[in-house]
Amino acid sequence: MANSPQAKKRARQNERRFAVNKARRSRIRTFLRKVEEAIASGDKDAAATALRQAQPELMRGVTKGVLHKNTVARKMSRLSARVKALGA
Repeated sequence: MANSPQAKKRARQNERRFAVNKARRSRIRTFLRKVEEAIASGDKDAAATALRQAQPELMRGVTKGVLHKNTVARKMSRLSARVKALGA
């Protein structure tokens, strides 16, 4: 348990950041799920649209420190390759 005023404040800040980051992660996962569902349905147009909508969310996750930039780069690369393969 936090005893000093500084430790108590840090505990409050951590709770707040945790809630914000959790919401942001959840939002990112929702956008990724939409892309996955569009790919699974085989609809290239829907998948491309969902990917374009997911991209800024993923990048925002990087700038806010929720995800690592290489993780997002890998996810974007793999998803765009899968969307591109739908047309072939």
